[in-house]
Order: sequence, then C-alpha cells, then structure tokens
Amino acid sequence: MSGVVDRRSGWTFLTNHARVLIAVAADPEVRLRDIAAKIGITERAAQGIVSDLEDAGYLMRERMGRRNRYEINPSAELRHHTEAGIPVQALIDMFRHRDLGPAGAEESDPS
Repeated sequence: MSGVVDRRSGWTFLTNHARVLIAVAADPEVRLRDIAAKIGITERAAQGIVSDLEDAGYLMRERMGRRNRYEINPSAELRHHTEAGIPVQALIDMFRHRDLGPAGAEESDPS
C-alpha cells in the first residue's frame, strides 16, 4: 500500500513536548511559528505544548512588546516515574552539543 505509513516505523524517541522545550532552551525568544516549522507541527499545536509546559512549571513566559521571552525552570523534574528526580536540565544538556564546537566544548578564541 503506497502512501500508508507503517505505525511501527513512524515512532521517535522524543515527544513533541521535549522538542519544544529544547527549541525554547536554544532560543528563549523563539517564535511559535518557528518552533512549529522546525518540529513539523502546527503553530496551534506548538502553542498548546508551550501552555502545557508553562502550566506544569517547566517554563515561564514573559511578554516583551509584541514578542514572548521564555525562561526554563532547569530544576523541574521529568514527569515519568522512571525518571523521577532527574531535572529537565539533564535533557536539555544532552542536546546542547549542537551549539558546541567539534570537540564537544564551546568554541574559544585561541588568542
């Protein structure tokens, strides 16, 4: 059957909630439309996820003119009982390597 996606082959390791949180951590002033485009969800879905994360205490939203600025609560713990006690910062740190240099450390000026 062409065009039919096998449900088992379409799964991923991270939820959209995790992806949104990581996008906000990378850019605290990111727009919802940019999050949606990056992750491949609708802007409305991104807005709902940001609201979920805010309601659960993972992030705070501050209005700055026409834009929002987000602040993540790094000590908020992951929700699943098997990750009890693990702060959300640990998840963010796993993906921070994308912003680091090739050696896994922040680029530094050799001079």
